[in-house]
Amino acid sequence: MKPDLAISLLHQCRHATLATQSQHDPGYPYASAIQYCCDEHHHPVFVASALAEHSKNLLADPRISLSLLAPGDDAAQSASRMTILGDAECFEAPDALRQRLLRYIPEAEEWLALDFMFFRLRPKRLRLIAGLGRMGWIDQSAWRALPALVPDVESALLEEAQAALPASIRLLGCDYFGADLLEDGRYRRADWEAASKAPAQIRDRLLQLA
Repeated sequence: MKPDLAISLLHQCRHATLATQSQHDPGYPYASAIQYCCDEHHHPVFVASALAEHSKNLLADPRISLSLLAPGDDAAQSASRMTILGDAECFEAPDALRQRLLRYIPEAEEWLALDFMFFRLRPKRLRLIAGLGRMGWIDQSAWRALPALVPDVESALLEEAQAALPASIRLLGCDYFGADLLEDGRYRRADWEAASKAPAQIRDRLLQLA
């Protein structure tokens, strides 16, 4: 499977089901809903309270699974969907990533004033079902090979493009494969027809979102 299909779905979704290894009932997966955004490597990043059951599970055993379903599609068996297997890490987020999270999830500012911690999922394997006859695995090496847009460069591109776009569009993030934005208050992913080759090409494509 081509990783760009998985990237598109990962950025279309804003919520996912997280399955951790239950510490209270060993051997049983513990599933819970989370909100997330992605870092520059397209690794899902989320915050969770130290009191949350899944936080306790994550700190004891980092092996997790994340399940995503294309938003707005009621036919779950025919909709695009993906399962990510990987390891979670608790980490201190740099300011650029913290600001990125708050662009996507503004309410997290209140959470971070409490006991919420940053977690990142490092994928090992991804199972993508993108439609009839379009399914397969994506391994860790293919994901690691994806081009990453440096956070400082992303911030500069967003600032420049935002100044030229109408007020109805608010940019949240961009990468070599597309951009995430709010248009009239509604979230959407804008995928490029082909992956960008340089930041200047991303800038040109951002300006065409108007």
